[in-house]
Amino acid sequence: MKIDPKAIGVGQYQHDVNQSHLKQSLDRVVVSCVNNVGVNLNTASKHLLAYISGLGPSLAENIVKYRKENGAFKNRQELKKVSRLGDKAFEQCAGFLRIENGDNPLDNSAVHPERYALVQAIAAKQQCTVAELIGKEDLRKQINVKEFITEEVGQLTVEDILKELAKPSRDPRDEIAIFEYAEGIKTMDDVKPGMTLPGVVTNITAFGAFVDIGVKQDGLVHISHLSNKFISNPNEAVKLNQKVTVTVLEVDIARKRISLSMKDNAPNRVAAADNAGTTGSASPRKKNR
Repeated sequence: MKIDPKAIGVGQYQHDVNQSHLKQSLDRVVVSCVNNVGVNLNTASKHLLAYISGLGPSLAENIVKYRKENGAFKNRQELKKVSRLGDKAFEQCAGFLRIENGDNPLDNSAVHPERYALVQAIAAKQQCTVAELIGKEDLRKQINVKEFITEEVGQLTVEDILKELAKPSRDPRDEIAIFEYAEGIKTMDDVKPGMTLPGVVTNITAFGAFVDIGVKQDGLVHISHLSNKFISNPNEAVKLNQKVTVTVLEVDIARKRISLSMKDNAPNRVAAADNAGTTGSASPRKKNR
C-alpha cells in the first residue's frame, strides 16, 4: 500500500499511456480489492486506510491519530468522533472497517451499521442474542427470509446478511497455492538447455512472456514458443502470475539471457539443435575440403 501502483511494472507500454489515466485506473483496482477484503480498523496503517471508500489520506491520518491518542476503537460508532469524519464518510466506510473483540460482534463483519437493527430483529425472532445467531448454524437455518423483506430491504440483502453471519470477517480471497521452484536451480550457471522447469509468468509483452524460474534473471518465452498453434497475441496463451512448465532452449550467461519454450516438442528441438552443432556441422566442412 505504500507503493504507488504506477511504480509496479504493468507491461511493455506502461509509460506510453496517459499517466493520469493510468493512476486513476490502478487506484480504482486497489480500492476495489481493499474494500472487497476489508481492513482491521485498529491495526491498519494510514496508507491502507486511505484506500477505503469514503476516506482518503487526510481522514486516514486522522483515524490513526485518534487511535494513538485514545487507544483502540471499541465500536464503529466511535468513528464519528474522528476529526472531519462526517455522516456521509461514515456511511461509506463503516462496512469495510472491522473491529475484533469489540462491543458489538457485528463490528467484525461486513454487515453495515444501518442493518444492525435488522439483525437484532432476526435474533429477537429466534429468541437469541446476536452472538448466538452468529455462532449457531441451527438457529440461522430456522430463519424465514421472507418475514424480514420490506420496502427498504429486499430478499437478496437479507440472504447476504445471513451468509455473512455464517462466516463473519471471512477473507473472500482464495487460498494461495504453494509454488516451488526446481531444486538445485539457484543461479544461471545451474540452468542447462533441455531442462524442464516450473516457473511463474512475471510479465507479458507484444513479443512474448517473461518467466521466473528461480534465478535472478527471468527467462523469455518468445511468442513463437508460447503455444503449439499459431497465436498473434501472447495473452491468448498465458496470463500474469500463471504457473507454467518451460523447457530451456538456450542460456547466454554473458548477456544474461535465458530462452525458454512452452511447446510440447521443445525437448526434441533442443536435442536437434545440439546434434546440428556437433555431427551435423562437421560433414559440410569435409565436403569443402
